[in-house]
Amino acid sequence: MPTALPRFLLATLVAVLAAPSPAHAAPGDRPYVRGGETVPVYDYATAIRESVWVQTPDDTDEDGVPDRVAVDLVRPRTEPGVKVPVVMDASPYYACCGRGNESELKAYDANGVISKEPLFYDNYFVPRGYAFAAVDLTGTNRSTGCEDVGGRHEVAGAKAAIDWLNGRAPGFSADGTPVSATAWSTGKVGMIGKSWDGSVANGVASTGVEGLETIVPISAISSWYDYMRFNGTLRATGYPTYLQGLVSDRIAQCAAVTESLATDSDDATADYNAFWRERDYRRSASRVHASVFVVHGVNDLNVTTPQFAEWWDELAKRGVPRKIWLHQTGHVDPFDVRRDAWVDTLHQWFDRWLQGLHNGIDRAPRATVETSPGVFTEARDWPVPGTRPVAVRLGTGVASYTDAGLPEDVAVADPGAQIHGRLAFRYGPLTAPLRISGSPSVRLRVRVDRPTTQLTARLVDYGTADRVQYDRGEGVRTLTTESCWGESTAADDACYFDVAERVATTDHAVLTRGWQDAAHHVSLRFTTPLRPGRWYAITVPVSAYDATVPAGHTLGLVLTQSDPEYTEAPNTGATVEVDLARSTLVLPVTGPATLKPSTAAPHTRHGVTAENRPERLTPQG
Repeated sequence: MPTALPRFLLATLVAVLAAPSPAHAAPGDRPYVRGGETVPVYDYATAIRESVWVQTPDDTDEDGVPDRVAVDLVRPRTEPGVKVPVVMDASPYYACCGRGNESELKAYDANGVISKEPLFYDNYFVPRGYAFAAVDLTGTNRSTGCEDVGGRHEVAGAKAAIDWLNGRAPGFSADGTPVSATAWSTGKVGMIGKSWDGSVANGVASTGVEGLETIVPISAISSWYDYMRFNGTLRATGYPTYLQGLVSDRIAQCAAVTESLATDSDDATADYNAFWRERDYRRSASRVHASVFVVHGVNDLNVTTPQFAEWWDELAKRGVPRKIWLHQTGHVDPFDVRRDAWVDTLHQWFDRWLQGLHNGIDRAPRATVETSPGVFTEARDWPVPGTRPVAVRLGTGVASYTDAGLPEDVAVADPGAQIHGRLAFRYGPLTAPLRISGSPSVRLRVRVDRPTTQLTARLVDYGTADRVQYDRGEGVRTLTTESCWGESTAADDACYFDVAERVATTDHAVLTRGWQDAAHHVSLRFTTPLRPGRWYAITVPVSAYDATVPAGHTLGLVLTQSDPEYTEAPNTGATVEVDLARSTLVLPVTGPATLKPSTAAPHTRHGVTAENRPERLTPQG
């Protein structure tokens, strides 16, 4: 549990800890394990701090010398014969952008040895018999080589650190002296990290490297194509080179890699090609043997929810031991959502998979979901057991709309109004709560008067409720109080400002969104331009979600085309006709569900309107 002491005071205290075990422990002895859990028996202030450069198999900057990744370690000063596992956060952000809500950076002493690691992991886990390793990704901070943004070299660099901890790769001190970890490391590693850091953990796990026992990807990418492209729609031009330049100051030495990022990513077509296959970790899910603890915000619009949902599905198919936490904020670490429960759960998770302690966490409910602000429920699995995909048709007749490049607040306003550039469908008011858990989609039969256009779909909850305001500060706000998690030194304190969710009462909210380039409807690997006058079946995948729409609310589906807030697809001025009777909204729902279309219909041709009668959702394969 946290303490309430001020940061400046905590940073000056040195805990009085239990006396160490006898000078020479027997192999396998773990004095830090008591009562089935790890406990703080080691003095954090006198922990061993060292910086090691691990040699990788690559020479990305083509200077004739293998790249080396910097591994900054904090580990307990154990008795001879006592070994510890390693918690690892491999990141590109230790020098440029910082980690955590307070954007902490690494700091070094006068000799260039690590004195401060960002985040609480070392403060909390090192006294409990773990080492913590903060790894600079290839080409970032003190590592050499070139950052290739999710590519094989980035993954290989982080993997090399695990190999070094297991005696399979060479490591060196700053003066070139060989350094080994086998005297103190058990070889068991748990990778953790938010955003890019967690994405690297996914990538390394997909190599099947021996020694990686678990990963905890938080708001992480599992396919870089799906991060920078939305089903053939360009999210931003030049995204790979932008990210490389953000985290690396070695661009001058890395012309070949930079050129590949710019050209092989193929902004011109937005196709899924070999460049993106290399960065698609889902393809190698069969190699994952580490357990996986997935954490994601269902309202994360930076790393959108298909990143966790499709990765989760691939892991489930292969029976990978796994757990999932979903919360209602955006791109936020669970440390800043539900701090005390998160630290306790993470502690149990690492004890189970890195220390081999059978504490029951792997037998507990697999899913924890925030169902309303501050209310968390548990389920046996995710999607919630009993969820099935069911469909409701959009209506009858043919409706048309012309691209107007609507901003989202205009697109979803007053679903009963006639707004140029959108189609709005309403179902409700609901007579019972509707639980959506999983990945919706909209299956459209359309005719388009241009070779392509972007198709955008939004699910909207219309009705007054208290909601997390994820569009403001990702849904959280920093408080003036602090809590402390672990032990401190003058250089590295364990105290962090507390954080609370931003909650407000609103009359509607966008639940989830989906985008599809119409010309990529056959395959993401190539375009198939549409022929005017011809009808096409095109599915718009909608990002995974978990929410309950309360009774009395109305569920809305809003269709638009170009989306200036989330993509760079141009406004083509296209007119799209929708065959309503042969178009369906597919929802993953639990329990019985009956949706009643509202009386008002979208603007339609030939005066055809949606029928005002209850429509029972129909199971879909």
